[in-house]
Amino acid sequence: MVAVDFGELEFAPGGVVERMRSAVRGRGGEAVTQLLLITVLYLGYRAGRLITADDTGRAMGNAHGLLGFEERLGLPDERTVQALFLHREFLAVPANFYYASAHFTVAVGVLLWLWMFRPEHYRWTRNLMVALTAGALAVHILVPLAPPRMLADHGFVDLAARYGQSVYGAADSGGLSNQFAAMPSLHVGWALLLGVAVVAATRTPWRWLALAHPALTTLVVVGTANHYWLDVIVAVVLLALSAVLHPVVVPAAATAWGVMGPVPPKPMLTSS
Repeated sequence: MVAVDFGELEFAPGGVVERMRSAVRGRGGEAVTQLLLITVLYLGYRAGRLITADDTGRAMGNAHGLLGFEERLGLPDERTVQALFLHREFLAVPANFYYASAHFTVAVGVLLWLWMFRPEHYRWTRNLMVALTAGALAVHILVPLAPPRMLADHGFVDLAARYGQSVYGAADSGGLSNQFAAMPSLHVGWALLLGVAVVAATRTPWRWLALAHPALTTLVVVGTANHYWLDVIVAVVLLALSAVLHPVVVPAAATAWGVMGPVPPKPMLTSS
């Protein structure tokens, strides 16, 4: 039986469980700390999004204005992308499922893998995700924006409402979601960050396939009429700014919110 390095995202027929046990041994307190931190940050983000959840007038006005701005910039029409999915249920249903499920499941999976096997990469990935999400929250509050799926007068179709698997209710149904937080697209921002993290943390030639996640996410969020092209562009810009500022705010030598992973043994001194 051939054993392959699980830490390089490859499958190991044997020894996987033991490798995982070895990676997490003695790190229970660290795991609890990280889980609490991420939970607090997520709840804070969700609460912040509710600030503009009822700003329907401004959100719709911004949406119509953004479409005009995109046209002046010469950006492609989002409806051209959505036409690929309309009347093709075999494409629309998987696209809706990907939009509804991949955002968090891929993030949890990649962050968990990085924490276990690549703690040094987990640190900067976590920090950039926090910075990107905080920046996105600021934009959500400053620029409430209705997604394209709400603009039926412009020919957009709510693909999830038509084919099922919608994660949103009616815009005026209340609840704990803000449907006017289209700008920027955290789906794309997170996907790009996670894809780059996998590429940076591994050496296998297959690592470049991780970049298919942000590419597919971009196609899906535009095709399902959940985001505009500018939502995608702003997310990429925010991620780039976070990456540039990260070494300034958090020096490379810093442990950033606690020691991560096992401490490497000190080299033994030998006498000549």
